[in-house]
Amino acid sequence: MNTDFIRGVIPPIVTIIDENERIDEERMRRHVDFVIEGGVHGILAFGSNGEFYMVEEDEMKRGLQIILDETKGRVPVYFGMGTIKTRKCRELARMAAECGASGVSVLQPMFLKPTEEELYRHFRSIAEAVPGTPVLLYNNPGRVGYSLTTSLVTRLAADVDNIVGIKDSSGDMTLTSEFVRLMKTGKKDFKVFGGKDTLIYGALVHGADGAIATTANMFPELVVSIYEKYRAGDLKGSLEAQFVLNPVRISMDLASFPVATKDMAKLMGLDVGDPFLPNLPTSGDVLEHMRKKMQEAGLLA
Repeated sequence: MNTDFIRGVIPPIVTIIDENERIDEERMRRHVDFVIEGGVHGILAFGSNGEFYMVEEDEMKRGLQIILDETKGRVPVYFGMGTIKTRKCRELARMAAECGASGVSVLQPMFLKPTEEELYRHFRSIAEAVPGTPVLLYNNPGRVGYSLTTSLVTRLAADVDNIVGIKDSSGDMTLTSEFVRLMKTGKKDFKVFGGKDTLIYGALVHGADGAIATTANMFPELVVSIYEKYRAGDLKGSLEAQFVLNPVRISMDLASFPVATKDMAKLMGLDVGDPFLPNLPTSGDVLEHMRKKMQEAGLLA
């Protein structure tokens, strides 16, 4: 299976909705063009910052079709899912593959505390439902309450042909580097992506293939420059770009998740609308703090 295209900076694109919480096709298309013109290397539909947990299945399909149609093959489009039920994940993976997604990303089940064997069977079953489609694991212990282990990931990578990568949002550079070390010594070209925007440079230094970065929704050129400069051998420039981004990204943590992504996009003049209820747009001191950090970084006039 060719996985050469799985690399670089990939935004978990925001899901833009109207007043009835239906996907707004026109504004969604504009945002797809914005991130592609900013240089991103792919788009992840319905990642965590795409509010996948708020979107009904028929809307997910419609949204994916809109993104694929607007992308027109310019970059790969991946489909994210985080449903607890294995059968439902299999159905969503098949839907994404039938629509033409370049790959699927699967978050470990939230709320539950599965054993390693249960997780192995869960991920393997999903991957086997779409044998010709690349599958990326998604490790996000901060949201689900537990982490994928290196033993589980190496076992899945060895046993399942189309499990070809992982996004690690743990923020634990030892864990990220262990995923890289263990996977890069294997026979498969297994892709490791950083999932913390503040640690893109660190992940690249340890051998990661890129980053799935929410801030690429708002500042694609800046985020992409961290990757491109690193790949070009400009380590100093890459680190400098990372340090420009970090205070801005850290300021987002004062808002409720995942509201700050749309807040910052709107501060940039992007028409991305509001989050799904019960989340509300950020206001007051927190919004002003984010604005200040964006101004200090030279991202706002």
